Amino acid sequence: MNDKTLAVLEKYDIEVLRSWKGRSAILCETKTGIKILKEYKGSEKRLSLQKKILERMEENGFYSHEKILPTKEGELIVKDEEMTSYCLKEYCEGKECNLSDYKDGSKAAAHMARLHKSMTLPDVVEEENMLPFSIIEEFEKHNRELRRVKKYLKAKRQKDDFEYYLYLNFNSFLEKAESVVEEMKQREDVFSLDQVRQEGTICHGDMQHHNILMVKENLYFINFEKYVLDSPMRDLSLFLRKVMEKNDWSKELGQYILQSYEKENSITEKQKYQLYYRLKYPEKFWKIVNFYNNSSKAWIPEKNGEKLKNLIVAEEMKNAYLESNFKEGVLRK
Repeated sequence: MNDKTLAVLEKYDIEVLRSWKGRSAILCETKTGIKILKEYKGSEKRLSLQKKILERMEENGFYSHEKILPTKEGELIVKDEEMTSYCLKEYCEGKECNLSDYKDGSKAAAHMARLHKSMTLPDVVEEENMLPFSIIEEFEKHNRELRRVKKYLKAKRQKDDFEYYLYLNFNSFLEKAESVVEEMKQREDVFSLDQVRQEGTICHGDMQHHNILMVKENLYFINFEKYVLDSPMRDLSLFLRKVMEKNDWSKELGQYILQSYEKENSITEKQKYQLYYRLKYPEKFWKIVNFYNNSSKAWIPEKNGEKLKNLIVAEEMKNAYLESNFKEGVLRK
C-alpha cells in the first residue's frame, strides 16, 4: 500500500490488515470484512443519495452487500493530496455472473426483479426531486453522432479497410436507428417520463456481468454509481442484450431469462414495448462508431474490424429473436 492510499484510509475508523489492487480500486482486509476504496468522480450529493437508496433497499428486504462507509468525521468522500476523490464501501469476494450459464442468467434475472421492487421508491424520488431519464433523447443524441461520423467518412478520400467497411454498412444501421426513434416517438404513452416519475423505480443503471457477483449460493449486485430514475426495462434490456450476444440470440434462453424475471416482478404490456425498442436500437453499432469517433484515426485496432463483422452477423440473429419473441402480444394484438 503506498503512502497516498494509506493517508486516505487513515481517515476511516478501520484497521487494515492487508491490501491489494483490484479493478481500478484498492481492496482492504479488515477485522470487519473486506472494504473497497474506489476513485469517485461524482458529487457528494449524488453519493449521499446513493447511500440513502441502498439503505432503503435494505429496509425493503433486499440486501445488496454494498454499503457506503463514512469517515471518522462522517464524510462520504475523501481527497488525497492531489485532490483526487475516493469513497470506501463494503465488499465481498465472488465470481462474476457467467453469461453462458443458464442457471446464472436465470438467477440474476430473478434477483434483478426483486431489486427493482426494492428500488421502487416514489417518496425518495419526490423528496430528492429526481428527474427521469429519457431513452428517446439518448437515442436521438446517438443518431446525431452517427450522422456526423457518416458525413465525415463520406468526405474522407483515403479510407482504410475498417473505414471502408464501416461506411459500406453505415446506411442500413443508421436507417434502423432513425426508424426505431421515430417509432418510439409515436408511442408517447409507452415512453412517458411522467409515468416513470410516478412509478418511482430507480434502476441500477449498469446491469452487466461485471457488477453481478455470485458468492456461493448468494448473488449480489455491486457498483450502483450509475443509478438513475428510469423504467426497470433499462436494466433488464442491458442484461438481456449482454446475455443474448454471448449465446447467439438463443430464443429459448431469451424466454428463460424473461420468465425468471416475471416470476418475481411482472412485466406490463407497455414495458414489453419498451424492452423491444431498447433491444431493437442498434446500440452496439453506435458503440463501435463512438469508439472510432473518439479515438485516434491514425491507427485503428484490428479487433474493431472483427467486432463490426461479427455485429453484422449478430444483428440478423437479433432481428430473428425479436420477431419470434415480441411479435405476439406486443407488436400485434
